[in-house]
Amino acid sequence: MSAVCTADPGDYHRPMSSSPGSRLPASALEWLIPGSHRRVLSLGVPGADVTRGLAATTHSFTVIDRLPDALEGLARLAPDSRRIVAQAESLPFAPCLFDVVLACQNLHTLAPGLAYAEIARVLQPAGSFAVMYLTRDDSVPWVRRLAALLQGADPAAMRGGYGTASVDTLAESDFFPDLEHRDFRMWVPVTRSGLVDMVRTHPTLQSLPREALDELAAAVGDLYDSSARAPEPLLLPWRVQCWRAVVDHSELSKPLLPPDDAVDIRL
Repeated sequence: MSAVCTADPGDYHRPMSSSPGSRLPASALEWLIPGSHRRVLSLGVPGADVTRGLAATTHSFTVIDRLPDALEGLARLAPDSRRIVAQAESLPFAPCLFDVVLACQNLHTLAPGLAYAEIARVLQPAGSFAVMYLTRDDSVPWVRRLAALLQGADPAAMRGGYGTASVDTLAESDFFPDLEHRDFRMWVPVTRSGLVDMVRTHPTLQSLPREALDELAAAVGDLYDSSARAPEPLLLPWRVQCWRAVVDHSELSKPLLPPDDAVDIRL
């Protein structure tokens, strides 16, 4: 379940985690998890910005992950957090324990038929399920030109999905009937060398002949030079997509009824 909200620039589908100025907008986290001193459960390890924000404002911050190694880095960013090896489909918590359950960049990895019932169970009445995805905004002209260059060498480049389609399963869930959605903007600085290195180090592009890779890298450098306003770096545009839904506990207390075509056997 390990998931982060930021990643290495070699990944076409996620922003850089260490670029100056690439902070997650505070307004996004404030909308997603309104109020302070909340009891928050994160399904998987969120990115550094989310971790810092929640550690500073929540009453208690609990993180689960299937992989113990994924939890080790949290000790530095959120020393007071609870870190538990577990999975969303079988949460080791008492009912009604959390105000908010968060899935950051990883809703698509959950089994909705099992996970949504478990998430609803551990939420207190009026608690909410919060979902966040970062998705690149390809509407900016220089990003479209970059995509065209890379797709000439690798047709799959900058085309991959982010997992946001999985939100449709949440919208259809009886546990979370009223789903709200809001987008925020995030700009990630990228240097010329950083953009060229992204091309040179990407696994599929490294399989190109050396001459072809050099030509592609040079073309990307030229694109950068013609698009940037020196000395300012180019800014990669990203959307911080947020969803939240208040839990409906009535689904947990409905009686189990056989289907209409079931055979009724009386003894």
